[in-house]
Amino acid sequence: MLRLLVYLLGAMATALPAAAANKTHLNPTVPGWHSDPSCIFVPEWDDTFFCATSTFLVTPAMPIHASKDLVNWRLASHALNRQTQWPHYNTTGQNDGIFAVTLRFHEGVFYAITFFVSDGSNPLPSPGLLFRTTDPFDNAAWSDPVLFQPPNIDPDLFWDDDGVPYMTAAESIISTIDLETGALGPATQLWNGTGERNPEGPHIYKKDGWYYLLIAEGGTEVNHTVTMARSRNVTGTYIGFEGNPVLTNKHTDEYFQTVGHADIFHDAAGNWWVSALATRSGPEWINYPMGREMVITPATWAEGEFPVISPVRGNESAWALPVSKDVKGTGPIYGTPDVFDFAPGSAIPSNLLFWRWPDVNSFTVSAPGHPNTLRIRPSPDISSGIDPISLIARLQTDTLFEFSMDVDFTPTDLNEEAGATVFLTQVQHLDLGIVMLSDSGKGHATRQLRLRTDGGGNLGTAPPPPVIHSIPTSWRGPITLTIRANNDTHYTFSAGPQGGSAHDDVVLGSLPATIVSGGTGPFTGALVGAYATANNGTGTTPAYISRWRYTGIAQQIDNNTFVPSW
Repeated sequence: MLRLLVYLLGAMATALPAAAANKTHLNPTVPGWHSDPSCIFVPEWDDTFFCATSTFLVTPAMPIHASKDLVNWRLASHALNRQTQWPHYNTTGQNDGIFAVTLRFHEGVFYAITFFVSDGSNPLPSPGLLFRTTDPFDNAAWSDPVLFQPPNIDPDLFWDDDGVPYMTAAESIISTIDLETGALGPATQLWNGTGERNPEGPHIYKKDGWYYLLIAEGGTEVNHTVTMARSRNVTGTYIGFEGNPVLTNKHTDEYFQTVGHADIFHDAAGNWWVSALATRSGPEWINYPMGREMVITPATWAEGEFPVISPVRGNESAWALPVSKDVKGTGPIYGTPDVFDFAPGSAIPSNLLFWRWPDVNSFTVSAPGHPNTLRIRPSPDISSGIDPISLIARLQTDTLFEFSMDVDFTPTDLNEEAGATVFLTQVQHLDLGIVMLSDSGKGHATRQLRLRTDGGGNLGTAPPPPVIHSIPTSWRGPITLTIRANNDTHYTFSAGPQGGSAHDDVVLGSLPATIVSGGTGPFTGALVGAYATANNGTGTTPAYISRWRYTGIAQQIDNNTFVPSW
């Protein structure tokens, strides 16, 4: 089945329109949930491009992505990688946490500035956070944040020619900022935009004697747009471009929608590029489990003029850059399959993520007596509350993929559960679990397989009821749980004995991807991974995960158009 699928995908790929050699650029540039990208080109670091993206409640947070060619990307570090850097707030809001990050480089220092959003239950206002480092490939080199109080979300950093730094926030409110203390100077509003709602995501650039202000408008949905204004002075008056918006896919039938929240940067040859977020949803904006992803498109920026930006498409002709996978760092090259065996002495792989900060005692690599496993101790629940939950996952980064892991779990208490999940938020996830349930026919509790849905998202109807299947007595030892996306609309969930053949597998069902689209997670995207929970019971039985595998198969880049993931 898998070989046939790969063959068909290869045939579809050859049918794509041919582009000039070394000029084809495919979107999304960094697939999977990587929203609100902010990108820079840094010649001092071996002509490397760096981008930062949003993470909301996921930790470690604020990933820094690095590339030499805008095609091959590596996880360089996480700017927010330890709990001491967190502003000691917590929140039940599933779309709260770390909002849009602006990444900048000035006089040998990288700066990442962002805003922490909470649900209002905290005693202090939500803070801005300013991180810095002189080595973007080293987690430990990122500083603890300087806290400040911006007037709105989406802070930007800009240094004028005299060296004075400015912070600009949503609604284009600008003030000077003391980078050591976070103190802000008097505020000035620069521009109201074109009249669309939610003028946010501002960035300021200086070129040819003009200060250019770029913002997003229309809300981060299908009316998302990018607009610009300019002024001869940093604090205004700014005059909007007559040709606004400079970038949008609204009011089109394009597969890529919600294009906005952009940033502009150039390469070593002086060619201009624009990064933005986009959703692979079509104008229906119903089925988009990977959420808002990072796209890049070329632009031309003539002297004294506003930039002309190519519209975002899945397959574009762009400036030619030398192909290079030679990017520093210890993080994975994006697109590389997960092959994790949790060997003794190894660390949790850097691309695996948690929802909020985990209990450090809940995850242990190669615990005593269990080499080559990841032990997960159950949390009381994974679907509510602000306490740490026992969830470890990676982003879904491919339209079509296969994820599997072996689970050694022998629950003893009623409702104890461990398994594999497609997780959007705490109240929207699809779970294939091994669970201890009462067996009314036998009069006692037994270990069973269960496929169930939490939440409905964009499904539009009531979610399907749970599917329960007895575990065959012939299955000894760990059970292999598998999640497959064989198309762009559904996930298929199956289980089988470790090392068994395909005919041993039990397919529990197929669930729509719309369940993990929108709803309580319109800003985020799907994770796939492992969980363990007592389901609000008293169970404490750990689960042991081994042979963690994730393989991307294909990316959908247009309506009915797929290309191989590798």
